[in-house]
Amino acid sequence: MGVFDVFKKAEARSIENPSVPVSSENFFQLMGFSTYGTTAGITVNIEAALGVPAVWSAVNFISGTLAGLPLEVYQGNEKVTTGVGSWLDRAVNPSLSSYDWRKYSFEQVLTGGRSATLIIKNGNGETTDLVPLDPADITVAETLENGYPSKVYRTKSAIYQANEILDLTFMVKNNQLDIRGPIVTNKDIIGLAIASSRYGSKAFQSGGIPPAVLQGPFNSGASASRASEDVANATAKLAQEGRPIMALPLGHELKSIGFSPDQMQLLDLQQFCIEQIARIYSLPPVFLQDLSKGTYSNVEQQDLHFVKHTLRRWIEQFEQEMNLKLFGRTSDLNVRFNVDGLLRGDLKTRMEAHSQAIMNGVKTPNEVRKSEGLEPLPGGDDLMIQGATVPITMQGGSSAGPE
Repeated sequence: MGVFDVFKKAEARSIENPSVPVSSENFFQLMGFSTYGTTAGITVNIEAALGVPAVWSAVNFISGTLAGLPLEVYQGNEKVTTGVGSWLDRAVNPSLSSYDWRKYSFEQVLTGGRSATLIIKNGNGETTDLVPLDPADITVAETLENGYPSKVYRTKSAIYQANEILDLTFMVKNNQLDIRGPIVTNKDIIGLAIASSRYGSKAFQSGGIPPAVLQGPFNSGASASRASEDVANATAKLAQEGRPIMALPLGHELKSIGFSPDQMQLLDLQQFCIEQIARIYSLPPVFLQDLSKGTYSNVEQQDLHFVKHTLRRWIEQFEQEMNLKLFGRTSDLNVRFNVDGLLRGDLKTRMEAHSQAIMNGVKTPNEVRKSEGLEPLPGGDDLMIQGATVPITMQGGSSAGPE
């Protein structure tokens, strides 16, 4: 019987009889785990959850991708290189790079469910620095500001108004103050992933020998205890030496009361946990290094899915929170992620995109060169069209436009 069949049994039965299945709760107690409130009997917190490779991969992949995208400031459609625009993509304060700040912020959101950053402004109301805070030390309360509900952020040493804090959340509760973190909310499936890894480690530690019961003509409880200890020591020695056979006295019998990893469908269970964790973070499984169902075509589609559906929600939330808190509701200044940065490692696709942009009059050659970190060239500021690939004003000779 496999582990999926075991988990379907709601009733607890005797674990001494190897022909009778056990419930999930009894199984994990049998394996030596204590019960701490999750179905699998595992303590789940952020540190324990990050020990699950799929969770570790999901958090690092999403946060690292968002941290690595170019972050630019625009006024209308013109890029701003002064004020916030001069440092936002490089260093958010004198001791912290933009990459490290963004990666830290999204790591907090993807684990505990919230990140908070203090906005430092000068006497003219201009933002000069951003300082990340520890979300575990923050209490969020509600107050009224100009007749509208607003938030107040309290730390051990200060109180901040809503417009002083960049607040990113995974999901908020009905009161708009408290949050739901992905790890705590999904503690049961993460606990199951932790338990399956621990069970696999225990199985290898014991040489793959499952728990067993020793039956025989014992004269007393003391003799049974000594015999059990002798068999345990002999089993451990056999596992250490790699010998497969153990001799027992006449009339004694050793019966297994547990499951082997194969009977437990351990690989299937771990595959199931990867798929569930991928669902938690809205990630295609291929980005958790799961290529069991990957093909050339569907991996490419999963790549598009990641940008269109997973990254987009985080980008929109981050941009709108910064635009509101840094510039206000009516400003024409806005922060933008440049998603083209995802093609930084794909030279072929990047060059093809540049070529199409130039030949169809979307970008000038110098705009493309600038995006590649190259110096502008004379005559490179004119738009081109496909054909002879000449400046657009020269196409058609004298019919280029009005005098």
